[in-house]
This record gives sequence, C-alpha cells and structure tokens, in this order.
Amino acid sequence: MIRWTLIVLGAIALLIAVVAVIGWMLPPGHHAERRVVLKATPDRVFGAITDVAQAPTWRSDLRRVEDISGHGVGMTFTEVGSNGPVPFRVEVFEPTRRFVSRIDTRSLPYGGTWTFDLAPLDGGTALTIAEDGEVYNPIFRFMSRFVISQTASIERYQRDLDNELRK
Repeated sequence: MIRWTLIVLGAIALLIAVVAVIGWMLPPGHHAERRVVLKATPDRVFGAITDVAQAPTWRSDLRRVEDISGHGVGMTFTEVGSNGPVPFRVEVFEPTRRFVSRIDTRSLPYGGTWTFDLAPLDGGTALTIAEDGEVYNPIFRFMSRFVISQTASIERYQRDLDNELRK
C-alpha cells in the first residue's frame, strides 16, 4: 500500500514538474482578440463598456465594482469576481472609438491590457476586444495556454454585452 502511494505521489510530482518546465519555456506575454458585430450604435456600445459601475448588472463573471475614481484617462476601478479583486486604470478613452484599461498592480499572477476598438458597421458596431496579457507564474502560463482558452474571457464579455444591448 505504501509503495503504491509513493508511486502515485511521485507521478503527481513529475507531472507538476513537467507542467512547470513547459510553462517556463513559454513566453509570459500573449495576444488574443475577438471581433463581434453588435446591433447597437457605437455610442451605445461605448457607453455600456465605459459605465463600469453598471457592469455587474450584465456581466456574468462580475460580482461588483469598487473604488471608482475619476472619469476618462486615469480613471481607476476594481472589479471583483470569482478570482477576487482586480484593480484597473484607464489608459485610453476615445468616445465611440477606443477604450483601453490596464490591470493596475503587479501583485497578481497575471497582468496586461484590454483594448476595445469600435467601428460603425451597417447601422451597428464592429467591436474588437484584444487582450495583451502577461502570465507571470509558469504553471498558470501552461494552464492559460493549453487548458483554458486565452479568448474565453473575451468571448464571455462579448456575449454578455450583446445580451445587454438587446434589452
């Protein structure tokens, strides 16, 4: 019995070591983006994206937003979801065209920016969301690349936004 327990524990340790080594070999940065066409004007889409206080009413991954300070470039806010609090700072605020927010801490195992580019299209809006992310922990980097889709958060955001704009 003890022998089998040691074999199982050794196999688990080897698997974790292999995952960590592969994670260290991957670059910490990644770029992921998705485009969707929404049946709403760029003004309405931009308003929904930038009204961070209202985001918990329509975003399925968000419990609340705290510590909202300022408006436009330099605005800060903290999103609280299943992964805990994530502070953001707005870097670009171009009404109806572009919105860029950056994770405003290095204490998380990840960081980076989310860029929202909007363009009018056939009475609606073409919205491209790009994530330029960094994953600092090699095990999380492995998981991000091979287990969890790097575009899953973007796709969920776009679905939630589309549902909100259809109301």
